[in-house]
Amino acid sequence: MDSLDTVSIAILLGAVLVMAGILSSLLALRFGAPLLLVFLVLGMLAGEAGPGGLKFDDLSTTYLVGSVALALILFDGGLRTRFSTIKAVLAPSMGLATVGVLLTALLTAPVAYYALDLNWTEALLAGAVIASTDAAAVFLLVHSQGLRLRPRVGATLEVESGTNDPFAVFLTLMLVGLITRGEASTWYVVLEFLWEATLGTAIGVIGGRAVVMALNRVALPQGLHAPFVATAALVVFGAAQISHASGFLAVYLAGMIIGNQPTRAHNSVVAFLDAATWLAQIVMFVLLGLLVSPQRLMSSIGPAVLVALALMLVARPLAVFLCLAPFRFNWRERLFIAWVGLRGAVAIFLASIPMLVGLPKAYLYFDVAFVVVIISLLLQGWTLGPAARKLHVALQRTDRGPRRIELDLPGQLEQQLVGYAVRPKSLYLKRGLIPSWSKPTLVIRDERILTPEEADPVAPGDYLYLLAPPEKAESLDRFFVDMPPSSAPDPHLLGDFIVPGETTLGDLAAAYGVNVPTGEEALTLADYFDIHLDTAPTLNATVQLDTIVLVARSLGGGRVNVVGLRLPEEEDDAPPATRRQKARRKLSKIWSQLSGV
Repeated sequence: MDSLDTVSIAILLGAVLVMAGILSSLLALRFGAPLLLVFLVLGMLAGEAGPGGLKFDDLSTTYLVGSVALALILFDGGLRTRFSTIKAVLAPSMGLATVGVLLTALLTAPVAYYALDLNWTEALLAGAVIASTDAAAVFLLVHSQGLRLRPRVGATLEVESGTNDPFAVFLTLMLVGLITRGEASTWYVVLEFLWEATLGTAIGVIGGRAVVMALNRVALPQGLHAPFVATAALVVFGAAQISHASGFLAVYLAGMIIGNQPTRAHNSVVAFLDAATWLAQIVMFVLLGLLVSPQRLMSSIGPAVLVALALMLVARPLAVFLCLAPFRFNWRERLFIAWVGLRGAVAIFLASIPMLVGLPKAYLYFDVAFVVVIISLLLQGWTLGPAARKLHVALQRTDRGPRRIELDLPGQLEQQLVGYAVRPKSLYLKRGLIPSWSKPTLVIRDERILTPEEADPVAPGDYLYLLAPPEKAESLDRFFVDMPPSSAPDPHLLGDFIVPGETTLGDLAAAYGVNVPTGEEALTLADYFDIHLDTAPTLNATVQLDTIVLVARSLGGGRVNVVGLRLPEEEDDAPPATRRQKARRKLSKIWSQLSGV
C-alpha cells in the first residue's frame, strides 16, 4: 500500500506542478516574461534545493520526455510551415541551420576551452550544445510582445529555428561518440551526417505521405484523427531513430508534408497539437528545472557567464553575418536575426546527453547550458521588442486579427466553412469585396440563420460564414479586420505604364483595350488584387487581366496603391532562363513530386 501511496503522491505533485506552470504562463504573458524561464524557475523551486524539496535525478526519464516533447514541437512547427514560406527563404535559412550552427559552435569553443578548463573536443561539445536557437522561445516572445516582423525576417527565423535542431542534435551526438570511442576521421563524420540527413529526409517524406493517405482513406471515429496524427509523428520519429537516421529532421519534414496537403479534420489536428506541444514544453521545462543543483551551479557560474556573453555577442553575430553575406539582407536585418538567437530547452536537453552516457565533467555541460539559457532569455528575450523597433524590422502592428471559426465539412477535403464577425470598418463591409475562391454561404443575425440573399445587406455585428479551401482560409482574415488608413501613391512612381490603384477596370479597359469581366467595370485595381490574390498583397505581386499582367509596385494601408502594367509585347523580350534558374525549377519539380504538392 505504501508503494501505491507513493505513486498517487507523485501523480498529485506532478499534476500540481503542471497546473502551476499553466497558470504562471498568464502572469508571464502579462509582463512579457519568457515562459521558458518561468517553467525552469518553477522546477528549481520544486526541486531538492528549493522549498518543494523534491528529489529528482532520473536522467533516462528526462531524456525520454525531452525526446518526445522535442519531436512533437518540431512536428507541430512543420505542420504550420507553408512550402511557399520555405521557398522564399530556403537558402539563407538552411545556411543558418547547418553552417551557422557549426560556426557558432566553433567560435564558442575557444572561450569554453580556456574558461572551463576543457580539452578541444570537450570545448567543441560545449559549443555544440548551446549552438541552436529555440523556435518556441523566439515566436512565443514575438507574439507576447505584439511584434509583426518583416515577412522575410520572420520567415527566415521561423525556418531556421525549426530546422537547426536536427543538425545540433547530430553534432552533439557525434562529439559525444568521439569522446567515448576515441578519434574518428573527417570522412567518417561527413558520411555519417549525409547518411542521417538523407535517410531522415526519406523517412520523413514517406511517413508524411503515408499519414496523409491514412487520414483521408481510413474512416476513423470522430475525435481520433488528432491523436492518430500525433502518434504517427512519434512513429516516424522512432522509426528514423532506430534506423540511425535523424529522427528530428524526419518528424519536422513529416509535419510539413501533412500540413501542406488537404486532410480530414485538419483544424482539430492543429488545435490538438497546439495543446499537446504546450503541455510537452511545460513538462520538459519543469523536469529540466528539477535536475538543476543551485549549489553546484554557483561553482561554475563565472565561466558560464563568459561563455554566454561570447555566444551572444561574438559567435552568433559572426555566424549570422557570414551565412547571410551572399543574400540581400541589410545590416539591420542581419543584426536583428543575430540578436534573436534565443537559447531554450533544446540546449538544456542536449546538455543532458553527456550526463546520461556518463561523460567526465558531464554536469558542467548541463550547468553551462542552463546559465546560457537563463542569460539569453533575460537579456535577449526582454529586449526583443525594442531591438525590432530600433532596427526597423517590425512593421506597424495592425488591429488584432479577427476571431476565425473553421469547420470541416464531412465527405470532402476541398472546402471548409470559415466564419467571421463583420466589423464596421472592414474591407468586406466597406467595399463588398470577397476573394474569387470563396463563397458566402450563411449569415447569423440576432440568433437567426439567414442566407446571404435574405440578409442583404450584411450589417456590422453579423456573423458571415463562407466556403473556402482550407489552405487559403487564413487569407480571408484581411477582409474582416478594420481597414488601416490608406496613403496616397508617390507621384514620382507614376508613368506611362504605371497607374494608381484606385483606377477602375473600366477606365483601364478604355485606355488599353483589354477585356474586363462583366459586372467588374466599377472595381478598382486595388480591389482586383484583393479579390484574386490568395494572400495579402505584397510588392511585385502579380495578377492576370486578359492579355496584360498587373504588378503591385507600391502598397499603402495594406492595399495596392500603385500598379504596373506588363504588356504582352514585353514577354517576347524576356531573357532566356539561366542554368541556375533551370536547375532551381528542376529541383522544385522533383521536390513537388516527392512531397505530393
